[in-house]
Amino acid sequence: MFDLTPRLRTIAISAAVAAGAIFFTTSPLPAQMTGQASSSTGLPTLAPMLEQVTPAVVNIAVVSRAPAQDNPLYSDPNFRRFFNLPEQQQQARMSAGSGVIVDANKGYVLTNHHVVDGGSKISVTLKDGRQLPAKLIGSDKETDIALLQINAKNLTAIQIGDSDALKVGDYVVAIGNPFGLGQTVTSGIVSALGRSGLNIEGYEDFIQTDASINPGNSGGALVTLDGMLIGINTAILSPAGANVGIGFAVPSDMVLSVMNQLATQGEVRRGRLGIGIQDLTPDVAEALKLGELRGALIGSVEPGSAAARAGLRTGDVVTAIDNRPVHSATDLRNRIGLTPIGTRINVTVKRGDGERVIAVAITSEDRSSADLSGTPLDGAKMREASAEEARQAGAPGVVIEGLGSGSMAARSGLQAGDIIVAANRSPVSSVADLRKALADKPAILALELIRDGDPLLLVVR
Repeated sequence: MFDLTPRLRTIAISAAVAAGAIFFTTSPLPAQMTGQASSSTGLPTLAPMLEQVTPAVVNIAVVSRAPAQDNPLYSDPNFRRFFNLPEQQQQARMSAGSGVIVDANKGYVLTNHHVVDGGSKISVTLKDGRQLPAKLIGSDKETDIALLQINAKNLTAIQIGDSDALKVGDYVVAIGNPFGLGQTVTSGIVSALGRSGLNIEGYEDFIQTDASINPGNSGGALVTLDGMLIGINTAILSPAGANVGIGFAVPSDMVLSVMNQLATQGEVRRGRLGIGIQDLTPDVAEALKLGELRGALIGSVEPGSAAARAGLRTGDVVTAIDNRPVHSATDLRNRIGLTPIGTRINVTVKRGDGERVIAVAITSEDRSSADLSGTPLDGAKMREASAEEARQAGAPGVVIEGLGSGSMAARSGLQAGDIIVAANRSPVSSVADLRKALADKPAILALELIRDGDPLLLVVR
């Protein structure tokens, strides 16, 4: 038996918001605004662009294995032996999503990680009806991007555009396979850029759009009116799983960076500099007498890190990387984390009354926890808490961003999102402080945490 329910992750919102009245208005777009051809009736139309683009958008079906929904007694081996029952059977489960062909020669197809996660068999259906087996090249949970490969001739690929050039108000089109109906097109505008803090992914920099993104649109294309791919649809904000005009797509600049790493090494290897950063809010900028300057404020520099060796300092404000402006701490973290390890970047910083450009090499993220091997924190991905996180926790600390499956950190009882504020009664405000507290690898470790806003003492051995 197959479960054909399409998959699309949704973000719950409160009942109070869900009960509010939501009004939508639509109006035809003048031809001069769309820049598209007019139909035979003289009305504006996107049909010529869609004829070129839609063959690149595919349907993805994933078969996974899941335990059959049986009486709980059937899971008891003694019960099964007593009644001489056969071994518990597994049933196939199929999910539907969308994908985008981005390289016709190599057969590369982009989609979401959550669409193909756990799949034992993946198949792709083209717009012309061809059904093809797909190979998973690599997948990245932190950005919700996966790269597949199919072997076929006469494929149509879509050209990847520059999401960094998007503006709020630009018209966009979402293409996917919602509800298993077949290929469907919806249109809207870019409602917001750089959306983060939604706790959907580890690396968030979403394009928000009111173009309808429905179940089955996951992994589909968000394109501009000239047919350029500028996002991969990934989630919606919804009270009950339906579209209410708040959808999110992973921007193409981030997608391209992830795709290149997946294609060459099958995984994304996170980069780091060894700095703790926070947003340069107007209040902080005023306190530091920085005027209207925007960027990311360096709150700490790890001793011996790549940043320390290059000469970056606490109090520096990062305003650009390789001449591209840095808009926030999240923007800086995303760009560093997705830059290939070993790459040298030029970091523009504001220091005092002057500005300087500092060259620094991206190092491996794993080095941040190299000194924690054999401790209860081995396998944890950590970073310094942002100013807002520190305010909510009531003290500076170290945020647990992720835990390696089966690692000592995962077994110790830590959870992603925990903020460590002290270790064995020693205050912790940076990863370097935490490593120092664990330098002697104590037999018993008492961690003072903030979890979901509440203090917690976790004692591990």
